Amino acid sequence: MTAKASLAFIGLGVMGGPMAGHLARAGYRLTAYNRSPGRAAKWRDAWADEGLEIAFADTPGEAAQAADIVFTCVGNDEDLAEIVLGEAGVLGAMAAGALLVDHTTTSADMARNLAKACQARAIGFVDAPVSGGEAGAVNGKLAIMCGGGAEDLARAEPVMQSYAKAITHVGPAGAGQTAKMANQMCIAGVLAGLSEAVRLAEAAGLDLDKTYQAISGGAAQSWQMDNRWPTMTQGEFDFGFAIDWMRKDLGYALEEARRLGLAAPVTALVDQFYADVQAAGGGRKDTSALITRLPRRVPKEG
Repeated sequence: MTAKASLAFIGLGVMGGPMAGHLARAGYRLTAYNRSPGRAAKWRDAWADEGLEIAFADTPGEAAQAADIVFTCVGNDEDLAEIVLGEAGVLGAMAAGALLVDHTTTSADMARNLAKACQARAIGFVDAPVSGGEAGAVNGKLAIMCGGGAEDLARAEPVMQSYAKAITHVGPAGAGQTAKMANQMCIAGVLAGLSEAVRLAEAAGLDLDKTYQAISGGAAQSWQMDNRWPTMTQGEFDFGFAIDWMRKDLGYALEEARRLGLAAPVTALVDQFYADVQAAGGGRKDTSALITRLPRRVPKEG
């Protein structure tokens, strides 16, 4: 795929907006669409200030009709179905031989159904959920987990390199979404343990910076520890990946586990912990706000 390829990007949220910007900077001709006019205007102004030439469409189908590759990055299964399969959706406007790449985190069933719908119209499909958070999107350092055919991925990969740190072909359609479920299950479990560890160190009266220094160089080290320990200890959660979205993702993971006849007790438990934080008004806070469910204990004297 050359730098002159025509692309469409549907969904200019916290992740999609920066990703679309990277495509334009890489020299691709880009048409963008976002359901919220206010957010679309925000990106239009920001990209104009940067000197990027990005066209905006009034409907997803309008954005997609002349595109070689259409990228989608929206909220959930229902949003994606509307954007792709709806009356003004992209699938009805795409030409045979075009390619649909979905960066939304969805159910595996949704990915498999979209793959079938695309195949019926001679359109390629790759489910390609991402990990790395807002910072990864802004810095162009996302990990992308891909499901679909090898030929379709080969077409998409050079373009996705514009915002990727790593691109992995996991398997057929739906495999990318299943890998993302595994990713979210790991994150949830780590944050649950990290929350309890911080509260233990606080209650024992330990210096939290020194505790982090002591344990982050060993087997307990993780991305979450390195990036969230300082903010968790300071009670800062107004950034990053929202708990509302994590619960959506864990719901997909638990649904897929049930379909496969598996138990996922740790994931189910942490999901309920997140439900508690949601009920307390923390749904839009970063996932590390899981710690707020655990009360802080004052160190005992002596």
